[in-house]
Amino acid sequence: MVLLPAILALLFPSATPAEPTVVPGADRGIHLQVDEVVDLHRAYGLEGLLDLEAFRTGIARACAEAPDAHVLAIADMSRPSTQKRLVVIDLITGRTVLHTYVAHGQGTGELMAEVFGNEEGSHRTSLGLYRVGAEIVSPKHGQALLLHGLDAGVNDRALEREIIMHGADYVSEAFIAAHGRLGRSWGCPAVPRSTMSDLVQLLADGGLLYVHHPAVEALAAAR
Repeated sequence: MVLLPAILALLFPSATPAEPTVVPGADRGIHLQVDEVVDLHRAYGLEGLLDLEAFRTGIARACAEAPDAHVLAIADMSRPSTQKRLVVIDLITGRTVLHTYVAHGQGTGELMAEVFGNEEGSHRTSLGLYRVGAEIVSPKHGQALLLHGLDAGVNDRALEREIIMHGADYVSEAFIAAHGRLGRSWGCPAVPRSTMSDLVQLLADGGLLYVHHPAVEALAAAR
């Protein structure tokens, strides 16, 4: 079953059909009307939590690559690291179930994420869509999640680079208060340690993670 259109039908059963507009990236026949994307953003309770464009591109990529996915996390790297810029959406219940901080890589910027890359040793964040894999125990970070990059040339070296989702002490309000920004990883989307167990329960073995920035479209176009 393709979940997203079914969710739209449940959320907006009385909506008057309009001429559909294809959301960029939804290239497997999944079409969303522009007003439906706006309404879905509102229905998930994302106003003020996640920019509409980050939601629009994230949901389009999820539709294109894994229309049966149950959970989608979106990290909006266009926001400063002092803001909670990671949301996790349950696509079955239509709820936002987690909203928290996420770090970017040392090579990507300080307060703002500005430069992205897929190269070993760059310590840069890689944009695009990931399938979340198995829970692992990292010798350095403890509980963690493997990430499989789905965008060739953009994030497909994630396993080779050991890019994982893990908890870190430098992803905290205390670190922000002391330094004016979050700490930075070696390219991993690091999160507060207190959220890691929840993220494992929500995302392990089949969830999706979309790392957003306006630069992602330029990177995709250059492939």
